[in-house]
Amino acid sequence: MRALITGAAGFIGSHLCERLLADGWTVDAVDNFDDFYDPQIKRRNINNCLKSERFHLIETDIRDGDSMGKIIGGDIQIIVHLAAMAGVRPSIAQPLLYADVNINGTMVLLELAKKHRIDKFIFGSSSSVYGNNEKVPFSEDDSVDFPISPYAATKKAGELICHTYHHLCGISITCLRFFTVYGPRQRPDLAIHKFAKLIEQDKPIPVYGDGSMMRDFTYIDDIINGIVAAMDRCDSFNIYNLGESEPITVNDLIIEIEKALGKKAIREYLPPQPGDVERTYADISKAVEDLAYEPSTSIRAGLKQFAAWLRKNA
Repeated sequence: MRALITGAAGFIGSHLCERLLADGWTVDAVDNFDDFYDPQIKRRNINNCLKSERFHLIETDIRDGDSMGKIIGGDIQIIVHLAAMAGVRPSIAQPLLYADVNINGTMVLLELAKKHRIDKFIFGSSSSVYGNNEKVPFSEDDSVDFPISPYAATKKAGELICHTYHHLCGISITCLRFFTVYGPRQRPDLAIHKFAKLIEQDKPIPVYGDGSMMRDFTYIDDIINGIVAAMDRCDSFNIYNLGESEPITVNDLIIEIEKALGKKAIREYLPPQPGDVERTYADISKAVEDLAYEPSTSIRAGLKQFAAWLRKNA
């Protein structure tokens, strides 16, 4: 079994590569090691993978059709597309870059999948597509016509493009809407990592708004189990929420991080940020039924493991 993973050195990508290698896969890993955050962090993410003869690292950009065309083909059975410009707030500052990478890059991969007759494709989408959805929990059947950031808009566009290629080319495609993933190797700009590091340094943590925003935090192991299940069952065209389905307010999250670290936080309340949704809350019933998805890591247990990793790797 051979898989192509894009964004392979990132947070989710590196965990997926480790899991696939452990399961006996050969992994062609694509990453361009951009400087959105320190590329050395991403290189450390895949240190263990590099020890395997079944792991092949290719440093290139998914928008480079010539380069990607030399990789895709042969005996690749499935593409798992996780590479993207990430982050809601940065996308507001650089919308053209986000559109170029997240939309054009996805189309390059789908064109190559069509050309080389790769009939299975997993697309990493995001809970941000729901915008400020009033109905909770968020269901895959809900309208996602009102994204509130360029990042969210590019992820919805990616899902639509995937459906187009499924319809025209018969590629089986599964879009996975990830809900606020955390755990060891989480990106340093994301809330849990940022908050924990600032608490450790006795520095104030920024809380945008009054702290009542809610997020459905999902532990990395549960997300990886969901991706692997989607790879095994990729057929036709489907969209699934992968979340924990137990949202928590930012204020309560900080309390749980304090418990995990055994230290008190200094909170600095700031005005709300444009592009931030008020809450995320996954209805995971479809993933439970179709993928046998069973998230099992509580926020308290997950934060305990994250805190241990952070202190070991500080």
